[in-house]
Amino acid sequence: MRTLYTLAAYLLAPLYCAVLLWRGLRERGYWQHFAERFGRGTRLTRPAVWVHAASAGEVQACVPLIAALRGQRADVPIVLTTTTPAGAARGRALLAQQGVDVRHVPLDLPGAVRRFFVRVQPRLAIVLETEIWPNLFARCARDGVPLVLASARLSARSLPRYRLVAGLTRRTLAHCRLIAAQTRDDATRFIALGAAPARVEVLGNLKFDFDMPAGTAARGEALRARYAPERALWVAGSTHEGEEEAALAAHRQLRAAHATALMVLAPRHPQRFADVAARLARGGTRFVRRSSGAPCEADTEVLLLDGLGELIDFYAAADVAFVGGSLVPIGGHNLLEPAALGVPVLTGPYNANGRDVLQLLLERGAARVIHDAGELGAELARLVASPEARERMAGSARAVVEENRGAAARLAGALRPLIASA
Repeated sequence: MRTLYTLAAYLLAPLYCAVLLWRGLRERGYWQHFAERFGRGTRLTRPAVWVHAASAGEVQACVPLIAALRGQRADVPIVLTTTTPAGAARGRALLAQQGVDVRHVPLDLPGAVRRFFVRVQPRLAIVLETEIWPNLFARCARDGVPLVLASARLSARSLPRYRLVAGLTRRTLAHCRLIAAQTRDDATRFIALGAAPARVEVLGNLKFDFDMPAGTAARGEALRARYAPERALWVAGSTHEGEEEAALAAHRQLRAAHATALMVLAPRHPQRFADVAARLARGGTRFVRRSSGAPCEADTEVLLLDGLGELIDFYAAADVAFVGGSLVPIGGHNLLEPAALGVPVLTGPYNANGRDVLQLLLERGAARVIHDAGELGAELARLVASPEARERMAGSARAVVEENRGAAARLAGALRPLIASA
């Protein structure tokens, strides 16, 4: 089965590379370090601990884990791989000063994987969430590298797809020394796919353990003072195609009751910044691009956040946050950043990527699910009009985050004997 998978991977590799090169026309990061996707790059002089986090959100989540690993063995090099340019940029911003080598993960092709292993010499592999790569995992087994699937999640929606290739999935999971599941339901699904029950433990979700970047609150206050000192401000964060229109409709509804309200619109992907700006202009929306440095005048309706790394600071400045990827079937994005900042959270119905986090927030009244632009506008108007309601949601959100911390410490404890034996 893995032979057929590898053949398909080789056949699809040119198309995948073409897509990356095409994306590079809008986001040059896809062109940078391109050889790393084929396993090339700097060769380390000593064996390393290898951590893989697919994108920016997972990179953020692995920071406390890497700190815990540093606490156990400060002398061992750490290599962090990621799939996206945004993830690589986030990794370098957060971890470069700690000496972490950040690079792109290789394509799951035998030659690329072999070159990567020769250069990195992993002594322990830690892969976050649901990144299951048959050739990478098989190479770990071949070279005797302990492999851990950390903060592992598997949604009920994904389970049938993996069952279509049940034999390949079962043999791939058999290479894992430990599957550290986020929840009991995740553990049950991994076992249903063939993982050995003795190797599956419930250790929690690493995303609860993130440390807020230093100075976030102060930067949020400064942004609020600059852009909306005396007006309501809400953030539509990590939005996708189709969500900007809904956010704008909701914003018009909000401004009917609160005429000076300002929306910070933050598209998820940098390659869409120009398109979103063009749509705002065509629609006659009065907006300012954050990158322009221009101030928001009294009649400015929207501040377009067209840069990377500032969304969390704008969450800190906000009265309310809508987290995108959830009104369209993407699966949702990180609800914990605004929650940890004590910002009331609104999200759409599509949250497969963080269903358990959302459930915790809903149970405590820290979040609301909205289904369309009308519901979003109505909820925004309600919350903007009621500081008391915002404060109740804020307190509950902070409590949920604090009560669920600790996964990094538990995982680090489980990894200690693997690091020692490696």
